[in-house]
Amino acid sequence: MFISVIIPTYNPDQSRLIKSLQGLKEQSFPLNEWELIIVDNNSAPPVELNLSWHPNHQIIHEPEQGLTYARIAGFNHAKGNIVIMVDDDNILHRDYLQNAMDIFLSNPDLGAIGGRSIPLFENTPPFWLQEFYSALALRDMGESVITTGWENLYPDCAPIGAGMCLKMEALGTYMHKISNGNKIITDRTASSLASGGDNDIVIEILRSGWRVGYFPTLYLQHIIPVQRMQTGYLARLLYSTNKSWVQLLENQGINPWAKMNKIAAWLRKMKGWFAYAAWKNPVQYIKWRGACGHFDGLADYK
Repeated sequence: MFISVIIPTYNPDQSRLIKSLQGLKEQSFPLNEWELIIVDNNSAPPVELNLSWHPNHQIIHEPEQGLTYARIAGFNHAKGNIVIMVDDDNILHRDYLQNAMDIFLSNPDLGAIGGRSIPLFENTPPFWLQEFYSALALRDMGESVITTGWENLYPDCAPIGAGMCLKMEALGTYMHKISNGNKIITDRTASSLASGGDNDIVIEILRSGWRVGYFPTLYLQHIIPVQRMQTGYLARLLYSTNKSWVQLLENQGINPWAKMNKIAAWLRKMKGWFAYAAWKNPVQYIKWRGACGHFDGLADYK
């Protein structure tokens, strides 16, 4: 089997991207058994990197803005049986590729797997930040392996986008949906913190009969800069995440909530301001903005 590592990037922070590449350079998995694909998602200036250390690398360009479009471009260029999605601020543990290969070989029914995403803070975080780790793509579910199949709801053990490992065969249903012109969950863009593209992939894989799972031996560090620890950023992030989540579930036909009109959403947001005591501290304000995103998602979907 052969692995394709895909790193989408847009106007990357050079130091973080270099750390991500250094983590890949130090992988225990043989270099000639995996390829490296950097997807430049319309950066200005274009991404230029010295990748001479890797015998099988390429930098491709995807002009359509959005993380999902960049990932799809990577999938279309990948030659591997296994695809590993790495963000440009992820540092994989040196055995990540090897462990991913071993897990798939030992579990032929798995279509997507992920593991632990541990924060590497560039500055001291506020004491309350841990409340929002999941929104920052940070998680640690412990030392036990957890796997599941499709049960008509999104499983807690499903892999997150950072470090997600996919069997190319299992991606077939998702790629078929995309090629047939179905709605694409576009995920992050230059001006939006929307999300859900990785969840959309997982749902399609589950619905086509594959299992997914959490494996603690898959370990990465996620670099968190000071800008992502600020109240304003986290409020926008949680708003966009919750709104996107409603829209994703509606798109997949598994939305459990009734839609509401815009006036009802406005009233719920006003009520929520007091219910969350949003004026008291950053945590309550951020949670309130997350609730606002949920209500606006219910008001916006068709």
